[in-house]
Amino acid sequence: NSAVMNNPATLALRPDNQSDLGLGNTLLAPNVSSSHPLAGSTDSEGNAYWMPTVSYVRGRGDFTYGVAMMAQGGMGTEYGVGSTLFAGGLSSANNPVALSGQEIRSEVGVGRLMFPLAWRANERLNLAGQIELVWAGMDLQMDMDGQTLAGMMGAGLASGGITGALGGLGELHYARFDFSNDNDMTGKAKSYGFGYKLGAVFKATEQLNVGFTYHAKTQMGDMKASNAQLSAVGGLGGAAMTGELKVIDFQWPETYGIGVAWTPNKQWLWAADIKHIGWKDSMQNFRMQFVAGPGMDLDVTMPQNWKDQTVLAVGAQYKPTPALALRFGVNQASNPVPNNTLNPLFPAIVERHYTLGAGYRFDPANSIAAAVTYAPEVSATNSINGITSNHSQMSLRVNYNHTF
Repeated sequence: NSAVMNNPATLALRPDNQSDLGLGNTLLAPNVSSSHPLAGSTDSEGNAYWMPTVSYVRGRGDFTYGVAMMAQGGMGTEYGVGSTLFAGGLSSANNPVALSGQEIRSEVGVGRLMFPLAWRANERLNLAGQIELVWAGMDLQMDMDGQTLAGMMGAGLASGGITGALGGLGELHYARFDFSNDNDMTGKAKSYGFGYKLGAVFKATEQLNVGFTYHAKTQMGDMKASNAQLSAVGGLGGAAMTGELKVIDFQWPETYGIGVAWTPNKQWLWAADIKHIGWKDSMQNFRMQFVAGPGMDLDVTMPQNWKDQTVLAVGAQYKPTPALALRFGVNQASNPVPNNTLNPLFPAIVERHYTLGAGYRFDPANSIAAAVTYAPEVSATNSINGITSNHSQMSLRVNYNHTF
């Protein structure tokens, strides 16, 4: 059933008149740390994120359809309270100052409720379309030092009535954005919308299938968080405000790809994919709007300028017995995050994944599968502030499938 996340046309490859109920859970376990030569190193405590899944797919004649709720992905960092890395910065007058010393963290998650329809057009061609309800959630607790915010105001990247009020604080030390909740499954700021996928599978020969897939860029509304906090401290005092915060136009990117699957015999299945992920369009800017009341607003745009990714993946399945399947694979991509916009709260810089998996069918109706993915550590340094981010991760997924 997980085909709904990749190419829904492959759902039509199952035997006629078969239905499948799938239940699963995924643990994403990132290992992130950030460091600076003068401020030391801090490990992120955000190292366990759970993503449950449920799906039902039914085949009847030439059509296969169903519903599935699955996590698209996401990540987070939690640097805690009192980190030396986030203890100080530079004021608007370029003087060393202390920052808030409070919790520094981020959490982003995207999920989908999907309704696939696959059609067996003929003996060689399967086609599919899929409508999706998409939601996203975000928590963010972030300090921005006075030099950075003043530079953004000078460049037209920070504007609004609050910028004038900040002048009354004198030499600006820092501003703090804070919207977060205690829910492990949703963020404080939420948005909803839709997306769609298209897919095709062509049986070139009895042993070789070729697949095509297209995932549209999501169309979600702005993320909204009520009771968000904005505070600022300067040489003449501080100010704190509560209001509504919006994260403007946060979208999951367009993706398209092509893949092949070769089955030389009953024991082996070999597969290779290449896909393109359009981060350049969806992650050009990270923009927030905060409104505390009439004339008390702040619009902040943080350029991201992520690059598109091309992902190459190869994998294989070996079945020593009809009931047991063993799987392995690797994929490779480039780091989409430019060094000059790398943020330790969003260090999405991993480039390679190694995968191992196994599936076992207990009887015609019940099977279980598990997979582990390892992304080796990579490092990147922000060329502006000198902060180095290190990121590796493991993920573990377990699925149960009931066929009837």
